Amino acid sequence: MSIQRLVIAGVSSGVGKTTFTIGLMAALKKRGLNVQGFKCGPDYIDPSFHTAVTGRISRNLDSWMFSNDVLKEVFVNGSKGADISIIEGVMGFYDGKSANTNIGSTAEISMLLDCPTILVVDCSKMARSAAAIVKGFQLLDQRTNIVGVIANKVGSIGHYQIIKEAVEQECGIAVCGYLLSDSSIKMPERHLGLVPSVERGDLNNLFLKLAEVVEETIEVDQLLKLSKRKPIEVNESHTIFKKRSSKVIKLAVAKDKAFNFYYQENLELLEAYGAECLYFSPLNGETIPEEANGLYIGGGFPELFAAELSAQSAVKQSIKQRIDQGLPTLAECGGFMYLSESIETIDGKIHPMVGVISGKMKMNKKLAAIGYREITGLSGNFLFHNEFTARGHEYHYSSFHSNEAIPYAYHTKGSFGEGEEGYLTRNVIAGYTHIHFASYPALVENFIQKCVEMKKNDSQ
Repeated sequence: MSIQRLVIAGVSSGVGKTTFTIGLMAALKKRGLNVQGFKCGPDYIDPSFHTAVTGRISRNLDSWMFSNDVLKEVFVNGSKGADISIIEGVMGFYDGKSANTNIGSTAEISMLLDCPTILVVDCSKMARSAAAIVKGFQLLDQRTNIVGVIANKVGSIGHYQIIKEAVEQECGIAVCGYLLSDSSIKMPERHLGLVPSVERGDLNNLFLKLAEVVEETIEVDQLLKLSKRKPIEVNESHTIFKKRSSKVIKLAVAKDKAFNFYYQENLELLEAYGAECLYFSPLNGETIPEEANGLYIGGGFPELFAAELSAQSAVKQSIKQRIDQGLPTLAECGGFMYLSESIETIDGKIHPMVGVISGKMKMNKKLAAIGYREITGLSGNFLFHNEFTARGHEYHYSSFHSNEAIPYAYHTKGSFGEGEEGYLTRNVIAGYTHIHFASYPALVENFIQKCVEMKKNDSQ
């Protein structure tokens, strides 16, 4: 695994840590290094940047969604073959599950993985005060290892020199460079069209320019020296990613520009437990593979492609027919929307969907739900046995409306309450909640076992 590693943390959201992270990754890649990206927290957008820049699938690290040992396993497993791992933080360095602890924060992850941390500070309206901010981050929890600072949004080289002198004198750590506030290089907003734009390669020139900016004003060699740490040890013989069996079922996985929100570990755990993943694109007119014994439809942007998805009648019919025959199916967020009767987009247009779920989806201008979730399965949910709890998150702008009593799939608990969520029908488990399988690997076994039963029925 990679011994060299850095956490790129911000004093808050919006300070420019993603811009710097992407630029640093691009600069390291230009040097011929094999770079592995990670993102703290349940985010799908920033990892898409990482993947596009590095050529390696970026992964999520979350110290709330799974145990400390599993966190280390995810990191070690993802870092194999990399020269250096770059971990982008979430929100501010100490922001996590609650106001009273470090749980789920970038700070906690940096400590659990023994990672040197580079703190990105927005210096646009300060000088010596930057040292006070950095000092506060050092002192709040002295177990952290903040080794350097990036001064972002400085007005001039003279402005940068003042900040560098103050921070290095008062905080005893290096200021490793700066980015100018008037830089013409801007990251695109994280709107819903971002991932398709990345996949088309539209941002490649931007990544190259970011690499040039970083190489010009950031001490990359110094960052490489600061990144050196001892390797993390995990018990390879007991890892959750250890192959359990040969391929026992074939699992259809919808994956394209409309459906691309999958934790990479979810797919790898399915494969480790005996699934052969058969990827197909509903958006591009690919019907569900006939040999599939199960179906997994993740989240994504079905609302952006509602008209195109709706027009693929053969695809919708193939999925509906297999589900009507009892195909075990897991649909998360965008997949839940796709299996409903229709999606009403912001412009008021209604687009018919697969129609195996009795209810309609409506897009809203305001966020409908966000946050971590503790998840248990309700009666009939084959993923969950014995009331075990998995962890995941919700983030969506749509809302589900049904004129019938809803056969809920999950009971979920978040920071602001708890209740029932999702939909159960036939062998379909659907809901807005994105579950991280590493939080409860038994549900992978349960899913595959249900698919094995389907395979046996089909062969009789």
